[in-house]
Amino acid sequence: MKEAHEAARTLGQKIEVLPARNGGEIDAAFDVLKRTRANALLIVADSLFFSRRVQIVTLAARLGIPAIYTSREYAEAGGLMSYGTILADAYRQAGGYAARILQGVKPADLPVIQSTKFEMVVNMNTARASGIEIPAALLVGADEVIE
Repeated sequence: MKEAHEAARTLGQKIEVLPARNGGEIDAAFDVLKRTRANALLIVADSLFFSRRVQIVTLAARLGIPAIYTSREYAEAGGLMSYGTILADAYRQAGGYAARILQGVKPADLPVIQSTKFEMVVNMNTARASGIEIPAALLVGADEVIE
């Protein structure tokens, strides 16, 4: 969060963090976004948010807030765009860890592995419905464009 706040300051922007622990708090956070007339939204990786992705995508669309998400499933559910780790790859890495632990390796002896495969998905249907023009350079760099 510290780096995000520093980056925002550099760009002359303000970040507001709106935590939520259940569906009702997600609704309440979107009420704050509406009241403050938020310009954009970043949804971080979180199991609650992932399980409530349709709710979140629907609320963002209803308010007309451009949003970026951390996994393709949000864009597939109608979100504007996603950029993040390929979940199938992360699960494969977790499986490899589990296998090594089951073979007797102590978890503390395993190295920390960070994802190296990321993907960007842009949902052009959502962009058009929201009146958002996606720059061609961004579309060229996308791993997938949903039409």
